[in-house]
Order: sequence, then structure tokens, then C-alpha cells
Amino acid sequence: MIVEHLFFISICSQLLSILEYLRMMNLKPIKPKRISDQVFEQIRELIYKGEFKPGQQILPERELAQSMVVSRTSVRNAINKLVTMGLLEHRQGQGTFVSSPERREGNPLAAVMATDEATLDDLLEVRMGLECNAAMLAAQRATEMDIIAIKKSLVEMEEDLATTDKIGTGPDAAFHMAVTFSTKNPVLIHLMRNFYDFLFVGIKKNLTHMYLDRKALEDVIVHHKEIFAAIERRAPQDAYDAMQKHISFVMDYFKNRNG
Repeated sequence: MIVEHLFFISICSQLLSILEYLRMMNLKPIKPKRISDQVFEQIRELIYKGEFKPGQQILPERELAQSMVVSRTSVRNAINKLVTMGLLEHRQGQGTFVSSPERREGNPLAAVMATDEATLDDLLEVRMGLECNAAMLAAQRATEMDIIAIKKSLVEMEEDLATTDKIGTGPDAAFHMAVTFSTKNPVLIHLMRNFYDFLFVGIKKNLTHMYLDRKALEDVIVHHKEIFAAIERRAPQDAYDAMQKHISFVMDYFKNRNG
């Protein structure tokens, strides 16, 4: 009996020591995510991936709530948060729409480039660092769903060029975001999420200058096909090289154009 009592005291002492250690480590209890936060994250991802495109009207609260099997309050809270972030905008009497990055108040790229603190070349240098590695990792980690998402954006780019002689900014930016999501690297995805406005505006600026150069736009499509093909066949180095070739082409195009 005495032995059992001593054993019990010993266990209690160890438990108290563990609890004291956890307290000193400032560890906090894990709290489940609120439903509205999950709704927010899902809609935000759809915007970043290009499923919800700039200027597109999203479903009304009621339909979103039914589709996601959540309350309208959760959807409303999520939408309000996205509006505050500038990803969505309310239009009186019309509904809620995906905002265009270039029209968002306080767009960092527009503000910086307007004062000549940064150039398009600076943007492309950053893209070179982020996206070449993203393409390489995507070739290693992309799931079938990722492959489908990348291909969908590529097909939309081709259709745009075939029907309008232009390439839409949305599908192009969505292609690069889809590649990034395929990396499964949370740090890289986070960086690209925050870089999204820069990416969108930068791509639009590139393509606007290329609109009168059909050959250049055709080359852009070829580059994206090469990137996609390398990712699809799981060739990391080829994917890296294809992305590097594409961004280098854009950099050289504007250097020659401005030279």
C-alpha cells in the first residue's frame, strides 16, 4: 500500500513538472477554426487560383451557404473580411464582385512603380527567383488536381489568343498561381499570395505592351506549354529551365523594345 502511494505521488509530481514546463513554453490550447474562417480561406483560394476572376460576380450569400453547407452568417462574415482585404467589392444594387488588383486602393505595385522606385525589370527579377523554384517543386509534388488546374488556365490563355488576338491577364496570372499551389510549400504559397497583386499587374503590363506583337504572344503560349509539359511529366530541372526561359524572354523583350 505504501509502495502504491509513493508511486502515485511520483506520477503526480512528474505530471506537475510537465504542466509547469508547458506553461513556461507559453503553449496554448488548440482551438478549432471558426466556420467563417474556413469559408474565407476557401473563397480566397478560389480567387488566387483564378476560379473566381477579376470582375466576376460571385454567388449570392444564400447560394454560397447552400453550396458550402454553412450558415449565411458565416458566409457574410467571410465576405466582409474579403471586402476589407480588397479581394471583393460590393456594388450597390448589383451584388458582390471580385475586385481587379490594379484598381484596389493602396495597390503596392502601382504606388511604388508610380514613383519610379521600382521598375518592371525589378518585378521580373523577383518573379525569376520565386517562380523558377516553384516550377521545379511543382514538377515533384503536383497532384492530378493541380495538373488539371494548370492545364485549365493554359487552355483559357490559348482560347483568348485564338478568339481575341490577346491573352487575358486572369488566365495568365492563374497559371502561375496554380503552379505555386502545386509546390505544397506553405512559405512559398504565402509569399505568392502576398505577391499576387504585383504578379497580376505586372503580367497585365507585359501583355499590354505585347498586344500588337502577335509573334511575341505566340511565344508566351509556347513557353507556358513547355512549363506545363515539364511539370506534367515530372521533370523538375526542365520545369525550372522552362520558367527561366519564359521570364528571361519577357525581360529581354522589353530591354530590346526600350533600347
